[in-house]
Amino acid sequence: MSTPALTTAPQAIDPTFENVWDEIVWRGLVHVSTDQEALRALLAGDPVTYYCGFDPTAPSLHLGHLVQLLLLRRLQLAGHKPLGLVGGSTGLIGDPRPTAERTLNTRETVAEWVDRLRGQVERYLSFEGDNAARMVNNLDWTAPLSAIDFLREIGKHYRVGTMLKKDAVAARLNSDAGISYTEFSYQILQGLDFLELYRQYDCVLQTGGSDQWGNLTSGTDLIHRVEGVSVHAIGTPLITNSDGTKFGKSEGNAIWIDAELTSPYAFYQFWLSTADADVIERLKVFTFLTKAEIEEYAELVATEPFRRAAQKRLALEVVATVHGIEATAAVIAASEALFGQGDLTTLDPATLRTALDELPHATVAAGTPVVDALVATGLVSSLSEARRAIAQGGVSLDGERVEDDSATVQGTLPGGVSVLRRGKKTLAGVFLG
Repeated sequence: MSTPALTTAPQAIDPTFENVWDEIVWRGLVHVSTDQEALRALLAGDPVTYYCGFDPTAPSLHLGHLVQLLLLRRLQLAGHKPLGLVGGSTGLIGDPRPTAERTLNTRETVAEWVDRLRGQVERYLSFEGDNAARMVNNLDWTAPLSAIDFLREIGKHYRVGTMLKKDAVAARLNSDAGISYTEFSYQILQGLDFLELYRQYDCVLQTGGSDQWGNLTSGTDLIHRVEGVSVHAIGTPLITNSDGTKFGKSEGNAIWIDAELTSPYAFYQFWLSTADADVIERLKVFTFLTKAEIEEYAELVATEPFRRAAQKRLALEVVATVHGIEATAAVIAASEALFGQGDLTTLDPATLRTALDELPHATVAAGTPVVDALVATGLVSSLSEARRAIAQGGVSLDGERVEDDSATVQGTLPGGVSVLRRGKKTLAGVFLG
């Protein structure tokens, strides 16, 4: 399959902003922070070292983490020096969730997930040049630390009353589940991370989600007490849809950035289905389009929403950032062909199959009558309904109209699959087995 010529926005800071701080504020990336004027001056000055941490509590990062990955990249593009931390030690503990205790994963599982997440984080940063990124693992400085040393050197700087006021801790204390000392200590471990990175790399800024604000300020407070200096933290907003629902959830499942867990096709369709009320904010947060370009899309949403130009650009930009331009071209071709705007026979077999996995589908034997396949895939409820739909000219197989009910499924598309269509938009996949 020839790759369509797709153009994406270059990864760059928008030059119309005086300061990268002004840009990230405009993009809605600052929900809470330490002193804003000090931060603005800090980011406008000489390069500084900053970090964001990712805990290996799953085998992949998800859309919530993508906000942090892109913020890391934006600050690096502005000349600052990123540290990507994957929490080999904090991943063994887990930060407190508001409702219940986490299940502790084995050391082997955590170590495996550390490697996987490290590889994911590295794809969003540059490791060349004067402000080359560096990856770190907090197990390197916590593993050699004895319990006595931890309590004497770090624990003595924390006040239990202050720790109890942290949102996640307070929520758990007021729940039936309570909170273990293990998870209660998490904020101390994260504070230790910031202190160690300050000492080793002169790191003066930590970023993270606003739901982690208590853990972020644990580090700023610890450094102030121990070293007598002020460092900074930025808490990004939790992204929600305009109707108040949680962003990035589909029937209870997270949208992962690992192609094995969420296929590039499903990833593309997720972004393509963004509501008009949400799409401009998504363009600000998840793409490198300039302010002027985003304002043009805002005008198109207002005047020609039926074109869904903003959604198409959003899907193109984010999928290309996460999965690369070739995978993006393949899923766009599959999406267009499935919905009648391209040739199904030219599609990449693997992409076509993952696309059909997202549709209603069934596995049948080669030579199965189309009427039976229509029932098996759920496009109709009975054989009589299937025959009636064919007689009315409303059924197609692999892009060709089915003329009579004696037609059979042969899996003629790339990869030995078939596509059934009833009407204009109701599709199903057929696998041969």
